[in-house]
Amino acid sequence: MGSKIQTSIPKFVKSYSNTGNLGNACRLFDKVPQPDLRSWTILITAHTKKGFPQESIKLYDELRRNNVEPDKLVLLSVAKACAVSRDLEKAKGVHEDAVRYGFGSDMLVGNVLIDMYGKCRFVNGAQRVFDGLGLKDVISWTSLSGCYVNCGFYKEGMRVFREMGLSGVRPNSITISSILPACSSLKDLYWGREIHGFTMRNGMGDNVFVSSGLVDMYANCLSLKQAQFVFDNMGRRDVVSWNVILMAYFSNGEGEKALDLFRRMISEGVTLNSASWNSAIGGCIQNGKKDKALELLAEMQNSGFKANHITISTVLPACTDLESMRTGKEIHAYSLRNQFAEDIMVGTALVFMYAKCGDLELSGKVFNMLVRRDTVAWNTMILANSMHGNGEEGLLLFQKMTNSGIKPNSVTFTGVLSGCSHSRLVDEARLVFTSMKRDHRIDPDADHYACMVDVLSRSGRVEEAYEFIQKMPIDPTAGAWGALLGACRVYKNVELGRIAAEKLFEIEADNPGNYVLLSNIFVAAKLWDDAANIRKLMRDKGITKSPGFSWVQVKNRVYTFVAGDNSNEQSDEIYSYLEELGEKMRVAGFRPNTDYVLQDVDQEEKVEVLCNHSEKLAVAFGILNLNGGSTIRVFKNLRVCGDCHNAIKFMAKIVGVQIILRDSLRFHHFRDGVCSCRDFW
Repeated sequence: MGSKIQTSIPKFVKSYSNTGNLGNACRLFDKVPQPDLRSWTILITAHTKKGFPQESIKLYDELRRNNVEPDKLVLLSVAKACAVSRDLEKAKGVHEDAVRYGFGSDMLVGNVLIDMYGKCRFVNGAQRVFDGLGLKDVISWTSLSGCYVNCGFYKEGMRVFREMGLSGVRPNSITISSILPACSSLKDLYWGREIHGFTMRNGMGDNVFVSSGLVDMYANCLSLKQAQFVFDNMGRRDVVSWNVILMAYFSNGEGEKALDLFRRMISEGVTLNSASWNSAIGGCIQNGKKDKALELLAEMQNSGFKANHITISTVLPACTDLESMRTGKEIHAYSLRNQFAEDIMVGTALVFMYAKCGDLELSGKVFNMLVRRDTVAWNTMILANSMHGNGEEGLLLFQKMTNSGIKPNSVTFTGVLSGCSHSRLVDEARLVFTSMKRDHRIDPDADHYACMVDVLSRSGRVEEAYEFIQKMPIDPTAGAWGALLGACRVYKNVELGRIAAEKLFEIEADNPGNYVLLSNIFVAAKLWDDAANIRKLMRDKGITKSPGFSWVQVKNRVYTFVAGDNSNEQSDEIYSYLEELGEKMRVAGFRPNTDYVLQDVDQEEKVEVLCNHSEKLAVAFGILNLNGGSTIRVFKNLRVCGDCHNAIKFMAKIVGVQIILRDSLRFHHFRDGVCSCRDFW
């Protein structure tokens, strides 16, 4: 009787497994004192097929503990489970068992093992299995080349693909679709065209995966017309094909054409997926269309699509501008409701968004709540403190980062050194710079040398900064000379200013900022003729100064101001308020610094010019529309002038509010008559 039950068990297990009732199958299986190999095989295979790879692996481990010798079917099934779960350690164990029980050279088992290692991103294992095969078919070659490509070893993938052809094995459509991403990444148009020709000669043109791969390859090789040609001649297009050509236009800077294509997808009834919306939103951000990206996010939700963590991390960079602050907070709330904030990409994007919008406190809170922090997350928090002038905090974070075992990279040191430059931490910066190669084996690049020049320059050591530039082992970049030129403006060093400017005129001849800075140096030194010559040089070269403007948000609307602006509906009130506030400021000890007026006009006119600067107008407008608030956030596209910086300190103290100003260099937090930069920026 017992033998009959034992014999019927595999049949019932298989029956339950086939109907998807794995619970009953497992319960029946557990009743068997000594299940045979067939029962194990059926149950393990069923769990793999039904999408429970971890359970398959656990069952296989139990099989081995029961000293049951696996056969070919079990090994095939558990190898597929390891591939799905990306469990490299278990994958290595399965490979060892395959060799131990005589299947190391079996082509079918070998092909699955190669694919398994490819999914686990372990090329050495895949190559070892491939080398041990007695016979190799198209699947063997395809799996190996695909493994290299998936792991980012594109040249190796192409090498295997070429060896496949030399071995007389004919590629199939899967081979082609898996190798085309290598051509895309290497921008190898020659081999891409060769593969395209092969597909046409061998009737693969109608394969949607091959055609999509060709579109992507041509787009990455900057052959957009050819990409469009392949797309137009596809016999069948699925949503993936549309997404590929959509991203092709965005990636090549054709934002308007890409948006037209996206509208065409909708009008032609293409069944959009999340990737379609994410591609359109991300493409808009990539092409500088941040407002459009936010519009598409709203449209996506209105269409019934739910934003996922990729959508959130993609769209958050659009919220780094002041006008998107409210949207950024709404996205943060959405992320919390849907548990996306735990995703490290989303969390890091939120840290950066709050920092760029001027709320360093919230940025820090989000960072501290991250369950896991990688190098990018630490770098983002260090850079956040750097842009807010908190060099000491940046150094502390750097220390915590290395103590936690996270390895810093090049970006880490750029952030730390930049923070040191804004906080006059010269000695600390030297130690960090020295430690790069000595302790972390990172060779300083041009950005790091430029940061050190900036550290020395901002601290007033302009002669030392110049000597540092002369001793650099690499050619000084515009960043290094620009840091020196900016310091020469602050510390009124005319001669070094001339040298730095001349170098910059050679490196970036069309940058108006360099000419303006040198002209400012001459004006401050009362060298009117030299300043006039620089302005004439700009006119002769057709170089125009970038206009300065400031903006502030009131009631979810952004208001922009330029110097002497009269376009605002409250202009009369703004100027009247500034005049009234000016009297209070003078009583409190404020004196206009007319050195920041760059025209040779009388003193009274200079004072009037200073009153009309865009940042003062934006601050005044913000104060007039506080409506019970206690903080004003103003952004400026250029560096805030010294007179405005001093004036805003007095404004903050007299009115009793916090004024946060972000200029082109950093954030300034004004409160009670002082600035967070300690008058050093």
